[in-house]
Amino acid sequence: MKFRILLIALFFSSPALADPVQVAVAANFTGPVKIIAANFEKETPHQVNLSFGATGKLYAQIRNGAPFEVLLAADAKTPAKLEQEGETVSGSRFTYAIGKLVLWSPKPGTVDDQGKVLEKNDFAHLAVADPKLAPYGAAAVETLTALGLLQTIQPKFVQGENIAQTYQFVASGNAELGLITLSQVMKEGKVTEGSAWIVPAALHQPIRQDAVILNKGKDNAAARAWMDYLKSEQARMVIRSFGYDF
Repeated sequence: MKFRILLIALFFSSPALADPVQVAVAANFTGPVKIIAANFEKETPHQVNLSFGATGKLYAQIRNGAPFEVLLAADAKTPAKLEQEGETVSGSRFTYAIGKLVLWSPKPGTVDDQGKVLEKNDFAHLAVADPKLAPYGAAAVETLTALGLLQTIQPKFVQGENIAQTYQFVASGNAELGLITLSQVMKEGKVTEGSAWIVPAALHQPIRQDAVILNKGKDNAAARAWMDYLKSEQARMVIRSFGYDF
């Protein structure tokens, strides 16, 4: 009888504990968030369902009723805008990472440590994310503008819808170079292949990435637990290993 009572108690209590959370994630954060989500699911009773895309597209999906409960954006502007529009839980927004832009080629020796390859302009294609949708694309345009190279290099742009597609253009050889996020080519604190120049932060606006609980996640304990976990040292260790700051 005691065993049956225990089973009944577990049956009714488990769904309340094991809440799933629907998280929309900017494409640049794909690598770290997959690791963080796996650790979160091991350490809590909750499940994380991840959806990836350009921040601009995720914003449009949220405004059109997508069932997302948390947004991890690639900028601070989009969560702030959703906050102003009444789409978020008050007081839930915070900066979970500060991103870095990198000029990268899969071929060793192609990119020098000062980025002078851009001035030489002897390449055919440069992959850049859509600056209207992807904050890293906007940072790329700001960088080239600051260097006085935008007008000469812009005709060579191969434009990705998001930063993940932009990376694929370079990795596949459809573009010799790409301005992408450092996290896509860094693991355990170093660039794992090819050649790279980490773009100085002074050449573009800070890429502050904010997270926020959306209205659909207001009463979801898993959404709150997920946001708390993002602030934990365990999560931050993973985020740092991919080249992000705080």
